Amino acid sequence: MSSTSSEVGPTPAIGRYGVFRSLADVEPEARGEAVAELDELGYGAVWLGHTTVEEAAPLVGAAPRITVATGIHSIWRQEAADAARHFGRLEEEHPQRFLLGLGVSHPQMVSGYRRPYTAMAAYLDELDDPATFVPPRSRMLAALGPRMVRLARERAAGAFPYLVTAEQVAETRALLGDSPVLAPELGVVTEDDPARARKLAREALSVYLQLTNYRRNWLRAGFTEEDLADGGSDRLVDALFAWGDDARIRERFAEFRAAGADHVALQVFDGSPTGALPHRGWREVARLLD
Repeated sequence: MSSTSSEVGPTPAIGRYGVFRSLADVEPEARGEAVAELDELGYGAVWLGHTTVEEAAPLVGAAPRITVATGIHSIWRQEAADAARHFGRLEEEHPQRFLLGLGVSHPQMVSGYRRPYTAMAAYLDELDDPATFVPPRSRMLAALGPRMVRLARERAAGAFPYLVTAEQVAETRALLGDSPVLAPELGVVTEDDPARARKLAREALSVYLQLTNYRRNWLRAGFTEEDLADGGSDRLVDALFAWGDDARIRERFAEFRAAGADHVALQVFDGSPTGALPHRGWREVARLLD
């Protein structure tokens, strides 16, 4: 069974900009406070890294406007029927305030990882079933490769690509067409010293340089193995992160939107200690949004 995003209602509003952040390492009370702060600052969505529907659910009621999204809910972590059950309860309590961002994770992180495209299609089949229904308008796919992008076009509200360049955003838009939502992630380092900015970016990038799916996607984009070595070349870092003074960071936001992004999920790094939320960076970046 398949369906399209046009069949059921509008997609939850996410605005032009949101924030990507895992809150798993934050105390429960502080999670709600963070979501309320992002709402007050004017961000349209918060994308919660590596979480499930039930883990995200308490945060939807923490603020009156902001949309809460999983970024991502791994299809290997929870059965589709369980995800759909939690989604249905959440949708009854807070209609159109939640997006189920789905992804296939990485072979280095999942035991028994196999045929990711086939597994995602089968997961969506279950979500299309009336007994375990999650409407396509409330689904986003963490799509990198062309096949997954086309699947996002056909079976979800759109695509949420992570760690991509502006050129890759444009390529994804061309594959998606005009109507589906395109909401790429973009790292933002609130630092204008090149050495310091790139150091913070490389710290954030280090784990992803070991993951096959990202490496393959960067090589497909024209980067070389040398670009992926030793923490990532300046060319790679500068393509994947926005950093610099206010004007330069604004230019990167404009570049992503000109490439076809409807929404940009900003992952902010302000030099805060590991595990601490970047409150200062969130405020600084909020001033730059158009």
